[in-house]
Amino acid sequence: MMPKVAPAVVVLGQNSVAVARKIISVLPGATLYGLAGRTWEVDVNFSNFGDTLRELFAQGRPLIGICAAGILIRTLAPMISDKRQEPPVLAVAEDGSAVVPLLGGLSGVNDLARRIAEVLDVKAAITTTGDIRFRTALLSPPPGYHLANPDDAKTFISDLLAGAQVKLEGTAPWLSNSQLPIDSNGNLTIKISDRVVTPTTNCLVYHPATIAIAISDISGTNDEVVASVRQLLAEAELAPASVAGVFAPISTAANPAIHAVASALEVPTRFFTPNQLENLRSQGYTLAQAVAMAATGTSGQLISTAEAEVAIAISPQPIDPSTIGQPRGRLAVIGTGPGSLEWMSPEVKEILKSATDLVGYTTYLNLVGSLAEGKQRHDSDNREEIARAEMALDLAAEGRYVAVVSSGDPGIYAMATAIFEVLDRHAKPEWDSIDIHVAPGISAMQAAAAAIGAPLGHDFCAISLSDILKPWSIIEQRIAAVAEADFAIAFYNPVSKERTWQLTEARNILLRYRTPDTPVVLARNLGRPGQAVKVITLEELAPAVADMRTIILVGSSKTRTIQRGDGSISVYTPRRYG
Repeated sequence: MMPKVAPAVVVLGQNSVAVARKIISVLPGATLYGLAGRTWEVDVNFSNFGDTLRELFAQGRPLIGICAAGILIRTLAPMISDKRQEPPVLAVAEDGSAVVPLLGGLSGVNDLARRIAEVLDVKAAITTTGDIRFRTALLSPPPGYHLANPDDAKTFISDLLAGAQVKLEGTAPWLSNSQLPIDSNGNLTIKISDRVVTPTTNCLVYHPATIAIAISDISGTNDEVVASVRQLLAEAELAPASVAGVFAPISTAANPAIHAVASALEVPTRFFTPNQLENLRSQGYTLAQAVAMAATGTSGQLISTAEAEVAIAISPQPIDPSTIGQPRGRLAVIGTGPGSLEWMSPEVKEILKSATDLVGYTTYLNLVGSLAEGKQRHDSDNREEIARAEMALDLAAEGRYVAVVSSGDPGIYAMATAIFEVLDRHAKPEWDSIDIHVAPGISAMQAAAAAIGAPLGHDFCAISLSDILKPWSIIEQRIAAVAEADFAIAFYNPVSKERTWQLTEARNILLRYRTPDTPVVLARNLGRPGQAVKVITLEELAPAVADMRTIILVGSSKTRTIQRGDGSISVYTPRRYG
């Protein structure tokens, strides 16, 4: 059984990164955590090993520490209390010569250890007696099966090790190659059933994931719908642990009640398009029944229910939801920050790791670096925002997880606005099913201000000097208004090859309200090779000093400069007017 949550691989030195990369190659979605100052080219930097490890453990993240086993044990010891809840924890030698499972016997740590050992070409140090003797992990069955009574497993396995025989009831393919002492007259029983069973110490019960719950467009609160589904399962004497997934028409993908049922049962949601249900609907099935049969195939067995909007079907074999229908499409509009990976938020990094498709301007997609590996890239030119937004929405409607990549913050002169513009003006019915999320990033004006001090420390505004999407008359009106109101100003898009005169005009307007020596910050290529930040005066501001990679910060009448002892200059705007 492999963990459902993406693992965290934790390293303390650069020598461990190569081994970590090998491990991550067989663990989709895994995140590489590296100690700040001693590692580079990792996904997440941390400064406190103990706090980071304990936080990940509390989140239920499988932990692979490329370090001594002792340090993992001592760090996590205060948190070890419930073996049923603890995630897998493994220690891996720095050179990859040893893989030692430490915690998580009920959550697949031995299987995870074997998988890691295989890619490192070593043998996992499995010490679980039952796994060694019987060549199978009774505590952690494979995907598609759930152990109903782990508390009884210890006594059960002890009896097996003492010489007891076991009989099988039901189908357990993963046990066919084991060395269990199977006997039809055994006094122990392994039972595989999708029905409610009362477990005992001499009977291990496994529930196969054979039940499909189908929901059409149901009404009611989340709690009401969850209670109704649980009641239907109870009336049919079906085990909730055997539910493989919640299935529904794609038109209902945004219905929160459907996702509430899936969350309550800890299973995924999957959706079908009208074309996928057309044939079943023509056979006289209700919409919910057609969905249930589509999920279980022609051999599925419908269970009668009292709710027309809910259907239950049972498959003769465990269901793999990932192969059926499609997930709800997801679209994340992300900001990578000005350019440096160090300025990219952990949330954005996680989205980039999980996304299936990346959409964006080629320059910005290139900033993602190794986080783009294994993703489907959809590059476009800088001025194709609307076409790019439509493409991203169409891809997400197919069930993909799409990340629309902007530099800086996606909601400041970037792609978040374009996505919602397209949603508002060119709505397609299939887009209603998409889960849309905006993940913020460090904006260029924030990065520029931080690089020089605190020029935006009091009231400020942002203005784009590009007149492609709005007329110059509006721009000059806004510049005059904020200049008169004495705002500090961040100018975006100051100059391009086709646009040079606008910056001169902006300076001339500002000089009506500001003194010629007003500090102006020019920040170019922030967070990228060739970064340059310098301070000039408003009088010196001219098109030749900027380009489209430059953000310009113009101080208010109160903004001051400080000449530091090392020759550098700091700029700030006081918090108090006096």
